[in-house]
Amino acid sequence: MDNDIVKRLMWSGLLAASSALASLVAARLAAIVWQRVFEEEPPE
Repeated sequence: MDNDIVKRLMWSGLLAASSALASLVAARLAAIVWQRVFEEEPPE
């Protein structure tokens, strides 16, 4: 297996994992803001 292919796969995995984590953090932050502004649970 070529080393360049492994590096590209590792980069894709790292990018996907960091994107997923950022999405979870953004959703959590949005829910906190919603609860403080409207004093109710965010819509599903």
